[in-house]
Amino acid sequence: MTNFSTRKTVRLLMVAAAFLLIFTAGTANLFAGGGREAGPSTTRLNMGGGWVTGAYYPIAGSMSRVVHLHMDGVSLTVESSGASVVNSNLIGSGDLDMAIVQNDVASYAYNGRNAWDGNPITNMRGMFALYPEPVQLVAREGSGINSPSDLAGKRVALGPLGSGATVNAMQVLEAAGLTENDLAVAERLEPSEAADFLRDGRIDAAFFTVAIGGAVIADLAVTQDIKIVPISGQYAERLMAMEDFYAVVTIPGDAYSGVAEAQTVGVVSIVVAREDLSDDIVYNFMTAIFDNIGIVHSAHSQARWITVESGLDGMPIPLHPGAERFFAGKGMR
Repeated sequence: MTNFSTRKTVRLLMVAAAFLLIFTAGTANLFAGGGREAGPSTTRLNMGGGWVTGAYYPIAGSMSRVVHLHMDGVSLTVESSGASVVNSNLIGSGDLDMAIVQNDVASYAYNGRNAWDGNPITNMRGMFALYPEPVQLVAREGSGINSPSDLAGKRVALGPLGSGATVNAMQVLEAAGLTENDLAVAERLEPSEAADFLRDGRIDAAFFTVAIGGAVIADLAVTQDIKIVPISGQYAERLMAMEDFYAVVTIPGDAYSGVAEAQTVGVVSIVVAREDLSDDIVYNFMTAIFDNIGIVHSAHSQARWITVESGLDGMPIPLHPGAERFFAGKGMR
């Protein structure tokens, strides 16, 4: 009698466990917003975003959601990374399938210039452009910094290691006839750290290559008197002569609380992919993104600039065949 009861109890527990697994799976699918559950045959992709505090990461996240909701048999994981330079290297090593990078960094990487001298990332291909990213030189009010030349002898954050912001900062210094050695202190800080250092008076200025209205600068402007130092006139002319991907950008006066309008130069953020990624995957991904662009536009204020019509703006490297096919279908190739 005892053995029978034990066997009956075990069977009941097994049935209950199976029911629980089925219920849990169904609930997980429900909370996923009606998306498709990844299965054994799912093609799993990953995309390099950027710093969590920037625009790249939430925009990449919105693309992951589009894939989840509108692409059969595909999943997309977004990874926080050190932004453009790191993302380019991870494309080169095959550790990323897609990534968001600045167009200037993509150009250097593909053509084997600067940090990639002699080691070009030839497996990188373009997909589509996102939005302009101005180089924003932020200084504390009262710092005496009114132009890039005034950075001499100052404490300056040049951007985080492995970022496009650092590349831009070094070029601005060059356009001003300066080197890192002309600074009193040169810091390599993440955007949020640079903002904290400015707020605490530990540095005088910091470079941010971020979208207009970027949260890291907007939040700083609320608690600290700052200015956007113009990178215009002779400085802009020298930068545009150095690199043809730079363009003049105006930071409007209403972009940040209490900060006046300023003119600077900017680059463009783009989405890139590994060359060996399936043509159909790339084509279907871009079709899903632009057919459901509202999801992307809702991810960040700068995402509203992402359109099919501007999809080839500032593209400095060859397109992926899947992207070629997509834009050809739009009459743009």
